[in-house]
Amino acid sequence: MISESVDRLGDSTSGGGYEACAQKAKTLPHRPGVYLMKDAQGRVIYVGKAKDLKNRVSSYFQKGASDDPRLSGLLREIYDLDFLEAESEVDALLLEARLIKDIQPKYNRELRDDKTFPYLQIYVREEFPRVEFTREPRSRGVKLYGPFASASSLRGAIQVLQKIFKFRTCSLDISSEDPRWRWYRPCLLYSINQCLAPCNLRVTKEEYRKAIYRLQRFLDGEKKALLEEMYEEMQQAAKERRYEEAARIRDQIRLLETLDERGELETHVQPEVFPVDPKKGLAGLRKVLRLKKVPRTIEGVDIAHLAGTDMVASVVQFIDGLPFKPGYRRYRIRTVEGVDDYAAIREVIMRRFRRLSEEEEVFPDLLLIDGGKGQLHAAQEAFRALNLTPPTLVALAKQEEELYLPDREEPLRLSRDSFALRLLQSVRDEAHRFAQHYHHLLRRKHTLGE
Repeated sequence: MISESVDRLGDSTSGGGYEACAQKAKTLPHRPGVYLMKDAQGRVIYVGKAKDLKNRVSSYFQKGASDDPRLSGLLREIYDLDFLEAESEVDALLLEARLIKDIQPKYNRELRDDKTFPYLQIYVREEFPRVEFTREPRSRGVKLYGPFASASSLRGAIQVLQKIFKFRTCSLDISSEDPRWRWYRPCLLYSINQCLAPCNLRVTKEEYRKAIYRLQRFLDGEKKALLEEMYEEMQQAAKERRYEEAARIRDQIRLLETLDERGELETHVQPEVFPVDPKKGLAGLRKVLRLKKVPRTIEGVDIAHLAGTDMVASVVQFIDGLPFKPGYRRYRIRTVEGVDDYAAIREVIMRRFRRLSEEEEVFPDLLLIDGGKGQLHAAQEAFRALNLTPPTLVALAKQEEELYLPDREEPLRLSRDSFALRLLQSVRDEAHRFAQHYHHLLRRKHTLGE
């Protein structure tokens, strides 16, 4: 199928070479798609995806692009280029992966900086198949999609697709025959309608596998046929007065049809900023904090201000060790005057967890406060005032990178190479970045009158 698509690509250039390709780039549409760069023998030497074909391909021919050592070899060999349009950036990402797998272009391998390619992996033999990002694909028991050229785009696509197909990404070993799963507390992905929660047996095995089947049809490039099939199912459900099911299918159809409105894929997940595997960081946290289980959900809190003015707070959310941007929140501090970080911590935690409690939403497994013993005590006071049992609380002080825990008088000092510490630092730094960004927005608004 991919080979047929490549054969249908146009050959609108008369002649070839760098200058001809530069001119052809100016004629490309402002549409998502993939572009294929060829050498003088007509061999595809590089495949890339773009949200905007014209802008992305034209960037290769701007002044200074050839000075990039990673591009110089490619630009010396390029003789012709072609493209295929796609309906959305997600569609373009999947098409790019299929083309790379089929053609195996020379420069897609060489431009990886010695990193292994990322894949999307579905554990098809599990009772409730999970979906995951991996750089170490398994050889058995999985359906593999990829390789993908961009790790951050793949992570973003997984989050976009999870909102549509509501598959699980956790590593739980779920069995429908074990009644104890009915008492398991689903993570917040269920609360925000982004997972079917097979961990709580809220979906039958057949219903869940149908969602995975639809996901696979989409990943295999059968979007049009899938939409037609889902439309027929929706009409049949409505005809048989299964209105809730018809409405769910209708919502999935709308999300699939509007993938081009989801924005840049990288906005759905923070780019890879972690010096260690998040799984190792989570396992380390479980060990050093003596937790009963690995903390799936971590939230980080930070305060930002300038001499007490425009005081704001941030809450960032990490799931399975990775940033989950839909869970980010920012707060403008209302009740604190002057410089009082402790009072600001109390306010934001009371506002955050009062709402979670009132709406019966799931608390995070671990709450990280940027600061030391004083900030930790402020957080504890907030939970006492609310009469709520807090999640696992940790404060991380910047200077010595010491951990303050409620049940320890002295701080806990971890090795600077500790996976657990690095993960906490990532959460702390992201909370700080997000708080500072909001604070700068408010200062600019006040200063410039915007």
